[in-house]
Amino acid sequence: MLSKQKASLTLYGKEQHEDVVFTLISTISPLAKTQTDPTSIPICDLYPSGVFPVGQECEYPPSKDGHSAAWRMSNDEKQVLDKANEEMWNDFRQAAEAHRQVRQYVRSWIKPGMTMIDICERLEDCSRKLIKESGLNAGLAFPTGCSLNNCAAHYTPNAGDPTVLQIIDCAFTVTFNPKYDRLLEAVRDATNTGIKCAGIDVRLCDVGESIQEVMESYEVEIDGKTYQVKPIRNLNGHSIGPYRIHAGKTVPIVKGGEATRMEEGEVYAIETFGSTGKGVVHDDMDCPHYMKNFDVGHVPIRLPRAKHLLNVVNENFGTLAFCRRWLDRLGESKYLMALKKLCDLGIIDPYPPLCDAKGSYTAQFEHTILLRPTCKEVVSRGDDYRDVHMHKHSHSRPMQKHTHIYRHS
Repeated sequence: MLSKQKASLTLYGKEQHEDVVFTLISTISPLAKTQTDPTSIPICDLYPSGVFPVGQECEYPPSKDGHSAAWRMSNDEKQVLDKANEEMWNDFRQAAEAHRQVRQYVRSWIKPGMTMIDICERLEDCSRKLIKESGLNAGLAFPTGCSLNNCAAHYTPNAGDPTVLQIIDCAFTVTFNPKYDRLLEAVRDATNTGIKCAGIDVRLCDVGESIQEVMESYEVEIDGKTYQVKPIRNLNGHSIGPYRIHAGKTVPIVKGGEATRMEEGEVYAIETFGSTGKGVVHDDMDCPHYMKNFDVGHVPIRLPRAKHLLNVVNENFGTLAFCRRWLDRLGESKYLMALKKLCDLGIIDPYPPLCDAKGSYTAQFEHTILLRPTCKEVVSRGDDYRDVHMHKHSHSRPMQKHTHIYRHS
């Protein structure tokens, strides 16, 4: 069973989730070793028992239409089912612990003046070590995303991208500029609201309505101008499945979504996006992200270089996302025409950066939740997701950074 850990790291202008009040029943497995500096010991070696730290466990809330699942936590049958799936939950926890330690590692060296390529590659190299990368069995499920300025998602640098980090405003900074705090607070609050509302038998549309209500209750003043924080209505959270980051169900961040219910055993990325712009994103900039179509069947390919590239994708990424930097890392070159051909044939789907209006500010917060038979586990919670502030600097706007780690047992 494949487990993907999906949570966000942030750089200037974007920050992360703050804990809210939940029933917390977390247990921490003792470390057999102390992590090195710089970080290099795989998580499985730090926890040789194979039992990894449990995330934040929460009772299921009552839904808006009267359904309640709070009884599950003490139900004997559900406890047995929960135990039967322990190996799967444990895979998620291993990936989550790797993600937490990567976050801690990044804050120890990231600084203004570094290129985005250097930051991404150093971060990803650490992730590969901690998860003990092994092809499609363990590795990175999505490229590091660096959402710059008005770009809300899907930006990562391609080779030759000269973008330099001018300022660090993230969950790891010590000093801060309160200019953006209200925007970040709005999106963090909206994400935590989505997490609180989510649960077995809860309708996805109810989660979206609650998220929108909270986010739109905030206003932010930036450079003397007041903005209402808007949810980016064409971005959303989603279910996660084996080798499938977007597994079929979407978690809207505005009202009016589907009445489909969340179900036992599902895994969700609860993520919200806020903006001072139009609250709608569009494709923009050079495309860095790609993913093989999960449902594509056999498609005849005549171009030899396209056949070769598809073999590379199948062997190294399967149906998980990849970026051009990762193809470069594998030694591939002169592949852009072949990549375009695979996209034209519908075998590979391109995922260009998604941007709101120029001059706007965007923010994203995200957590992964496990809908276990007994309770809801926020597997990606960490101490570094509290008391988030921003770093003071001028001539800069928000930018967000995240990566995804998966583990297959």
